[in-house]
Amino acid sequence: MNEMVDQKAGGKRPGAGRKPGAGLYQEATTVMRVPASQKAAIRQLLASDARKQRPPSANSLDSPQSFAQPARDTSGIALPLFQSKVAAGFPSPADDHIEQRLDPNEYLIDQADTTFFVTIQGESMIEVGLMPGDKAVVDKNKQAVMGDIVLAMIDGEFTIKTLSRQKNGKPQLLPANASGKYRPILIEDGMQFEIWGVVIGSFRRFR
Repeated sequence: MNEMVDQKAGGKRPGAGRKPGAGLYQEATTVMRVPASQKAAIRQLLASDARKQRPPSANSLDSPQSFAQPARDTSGIALPLFQSKVAAGFPSPADDHIEQRLDPNEYLIDQADTTFFVTIQGESMIEVGLMPGDKAVVDKNKQAVMGDIVLAMIDGEFTIKTLSRQKNGKPQLLPANASGKYRPILIEDGMQFEIWGVVIGSFRRFR
């Protein structure tokens, strides 16, 4: 009876408490005294550091590569745009009149001094037509709104995803790949999050 009373009064049963090697860092812990006013800041710093040290997973950011700016000389190159709308093939001789002349620079770029190109890496956005190796056209002067495809930086890493909002009102970044390989990225307190620009288009070469 005395043993039962002692245990209920605060006696520590064998095996109780945090297991060695458990927790965020999977290693033994130690007690440390810190200023009460700095407790939240230190916790955020440790959480951010832990995210950076995690190995790549199915929720990897698919960080884009090879940033580039438009050439300084963006003089117009007006090429024929045929009126014929065909699924695949060249317009027929009977329909070879030109609807207009199209300048690729004007079509892809709104403001040259605020636009840059980013090479897509990974397959997280293939269902909106962004394939590995494509060049995404990013305008850093455009104000991002919900539903835009954006270039964002999260804890020092870049990613291109669709901007959305969580139920709690905080932002989230959504992939466009139904395979289940990529999960939404939820933006939480303590994460370094910044939108660098809005993706306004893309292009690719086949040969």
